[in-house]
Amino acid sequence: MEYFIDALKNYATFSGRASRKQYWMFMLFYIIFYLILTLIDISFGVYDEMMGIGLLTTVYALGLFLPSLAILARRLHDIGRSGWWILLILIPLIGPIVILIFTLLDSQREENAHGVSPKYATNVITSE
Repeated sequence: MEYFIDALKNYATFSGRASRKQYWMFMLFYIIFYLILTLIDISFGVYDEMMGIGLLTTVYALGLFLPSLAILARRLHDIGRSGWWILLILIPLIGPIVILIFTLLDSQREENAHGVSPKYATNVITSE
């Protein structure tokens, strides 16, 4: 849950890095909350089966759109890619698969243009 809250605190922070664990824990709680809201929408009768979305889920998805993009950009930074790679999602079928593979890759051990790795930060030796 702390990863989800941390992502919300960095609501529109597209700089820096996010580890694989940070990204996937955010996605786990995002999906859990989305499913709970879907059940609430269904129980109140505000769920549109044809569109596959309800009132609360729409508000939730719109409210977390920017944090979702931001943590994905930080995740791409962690593997050494630019945040602009998110645009691959716009390519039908292939784009989302490539983004999924990118999110599954391990962090770059060394520091890159986006900062020190959150996963390997404790192993970095600093000179004074």
